[in-house]
Amino acid sequence: MFKKKIKPSPEATYKEVWREGDIFTKLSFFIMGLAQLKNKQWLKGLIFLIIEFVFLFWLIFNGISAISLLSSLGHVKTKQVVFDEARQIYVTQQPDNSMLILLFGVMALVFIAMFAAIYVTSLRSTRHLYALNRDGEHIPTTREDLATLLDSRLQYTLMAIPVLGILVFTIAPLLFMITIAFTNFNQEHPIGFSWTGFASFGQIITGNIAGTFFPVLGWTLFWAVAATATTFFFGVLLALLIESSGIKFKAFWRTIFVIVMAVPSFVSLLMMNMFLDNNGPLNSWLQSIGLIDHPIPFLMDSLLAKISVIGVNMWVGIPVSMLISTAIIQNLPQDQIEAAKIDGANSFHIFRSITFPQILFVMTPALIQQFIGNINNFNVIFLLTGGGPLNAEYFQAGSTDLLITWLYNLTMKSIPSYNIASAIGIIIFIISATVSLIAYRRTNAFKEG
Repeated sequence: MFKKKIKPSPEATYKEVWREGDIFTKLSFFIMGLAQLKNKQWLKGLIFLIIEFVFLFWLIFNGISAISLLSSLGHVKTKQVVFDEARQIYVTQQPDNSMLILLFGVMALVFIAMFAAIYVTSLRSTRHLYALNRDGEHIPTTREDLATLLDSRLQYTLMAIPVLGILVFTIAPLLFMITIAFTNFNQEHPIGFSWTGFASFGQIITGNIAGTFFPVLGWTLFWAVAATATTFFFGVLLALLIESSGIKFKAFWRTIFVIVMAVPSFVSLLMMNMFLDNNGPLNSWLQSIGLIDHPIPFLMDSLLAKISVIGVNMWVGIPVSMLISTAIIQNLPQDQIEAAKIDGANSFHIFRSITFPQILFVMTPALIQQFIGNINNFNVIFLLTGGGPLNAEYFQAGSTDLLITWLYNLTMKSIPSYNIASAIGIIIFIISATVSLIAYRRTNAFKEG
């Protein structure tokens, strides 16, 4: 008849493993791999053992020194003249390279975190082996373990190298750049610098840089909203116009606008920069036909420059919204539209009640992503206006600079302020993460998902 289900044995706890395990199991809490070697899992045991040996060797001869220097970032902060007892002369002592000290310290912390994760994995493996021995179950051999890496645990195999790459080439540099915000690494302390806590954030929020930060932040948010809204709204209108029943050669018109996407954006932006220049084709043509006597400062007046970058961004971004909207419009439920027409709804009512809500529902996640992208839209500002026109009231920023281009100025211009730039980068991340999380969680697409 029916087989009686066997109740699975309870999972062993670490307390039980330590109390009831044999000597190899207990020693595995201190020397990784012994339990695996005892149970003839040779490859896994050797890997754990070698990793611990290499880690301890590195920690003793390098890691402890790298971590201990993190607290001071070096002892010598400025160039000093000291007396060399051995040679009986005065020599110039260079300041300690705080950047290398900070970099090696951060990498040391990352390595320790990686080892801690491997240690936890070793403990889990030891606990699992104890439970198998306790319950008299089969102990997987090395060959069986390797086979599972290509079968039931394939996801771990495929994720191992990408995760390692993210830790080394993304997380570690990110931590390094974040820590710079809490130092005085700037033009006055280019080599030997120290920890200063939240002083950089204080300069930005309430200090001498606040007069630049808040206007640039306000323009950044206004730009992100305007750039996102204009490309979306006019892209939808363009898609509706092309898809309307009275328009012929729809594929031709779509192709014309797609050509804008085919041209690299930096080419279009550089061309528009020359086109809108005081001596560019537009001003020359307007003067030649007598409409203006003097060039219009499209890129030299602060207000006109801001209007110009929004307009040029529309030229670059509208085709993308148009294509997405076209795909949504072509898949709208026609029965709803026909029913609305029978009820006497006109085109505007259909757009307001059926078409636009459907487009907005599908595109809201993309709009949130586009909004965050516009906050960090370096290319449009840098290639079109270079952040100009210059603003004497700002600290290393122009009238059209966004936070991201201001950050570039603070690191690449003649007076670098790396600590301020790093703090601004953290603020950009907090703003982007907060806005995206709140906006995405409030969307209908998220709620229904």
